[in-house]
Amino acid sequence: MLLHVTQVLTAQEIELCRSRLAGADWADGRITAGYQSAKAKHNLQLPDDHPVARELGALILARLEKNPMFLAAALPRRIFPPLFNCYQPGQSFGFHIDNAVRYPRSGDERSPLRTDLSATLFLSEPDEYDGGELVIEDSFGTHSVKLPAGDLILYPASSLHQVTTVTRGARIASFFWLQSLVRDEGQRRLLFDLDVSIQNLTPANAEHPALVQLVGVYHNLLRRWAET
Repeated sequence: MLLHVTQVLTAQEIELCRSRLAGADWADGRITAGYQSAKAKHNLQLPDDHPVARELGALILARLEKNPMFLAAALPRRIFPPLFNCYQPGQSFGFHIDNAVRYPRSGDERSPLRTDLSATLFLSEPDEYDGGELVIEDSFGTHSVKLPAGDLILYPASSLHQVTTVTRGARIASFFWLQSLVRDEGQRRLLFDLDVSIQNLTPANAEHPALVQLVGVYHNLLRRWAET
């Protein structure tokens, strides 16, 4: 499932991120790439232990913790500390699949994290750069993603994907991975659809016995499938 989560950051928060990143020291993006991915990756990246990366990563995580759409879809157990990249003219990242396991190199939690989901949070507006689309292939076809600044795309980390060559401007984004409480993608989708239905029904039917029963079904399925 691909999910477009809108307005994760406010306009003021986007401006803060952009201003802090403008003065940061970017490094070669291959610092977090696996052996095979490094051959296809050509971009700039902020080192994960950079003070600006930690500051802005904490801001993003704080916003995601309060985003009901993201929480319903991801059911996050652990989130890899957000990273930041920049694609300038001529830079791209060819088709690849993300590493199945990540080892955080900074922060309090450094144990391995299984990458069930990948996320990209756009920090540049679409009209600020040409190219730079995130292209994701799944069983339903090929999807080209280029979102407004502050919006996020969530997709299975097992998907084949690429960032096309930037030909004008700069594409700045945050990206990260997460381990879900529910490993199976199909089970997560069922729980998401059920959760969204419950949220839509609740304002007018909060006390209806059928809705109470539906909430119980959701939690019993989550109890059955969740890994804690």
